[in-house]
Amino acid sequence: MKLTSRHFAAAATVVALAVPLLVSAQILPPPPGGLATGFSGGNTTITSIITRIVQIALALAGLIAILFLIIGGFRYVTAGGNEETVEAAKKTILNAIIGIIVIILAYVILRVIENALLGTV
Repeated sequence: MKLTSRHFAAAATVVALAVPLLVSAQILPPPPGGLATGFSGGNTTITSIITRIVQIALALAGLIAILFLIIGGFRYVTAGGNEETVEAAKKTILNAIIGIIVIILAYVILRVIENALLGTV
């Protein structure tokens, strides 16, 4: 599969449309006992703990995928015309983009399941 600028533009568009959804935060009032009542505002059910652990794992996986995207781009730029290095760099970039898309979809699935189980918005 040959990567073209259209592939990168499509991936950038997907990321540009998905990132605002991921980083948007809701401003919630502090719990009645103040901010010191707990990590998630006093809500320490097993479901909220598991959800938080999965969110942290997805964030770490996203950082690793972005790191691999940067490494692949660096290898591509510094290949110096070596076809084997160029192909390896393209594979790294493609796999990193696929990883980012999978992580975004996993986050969306997690939110849908959380909303279905907890009834939150």
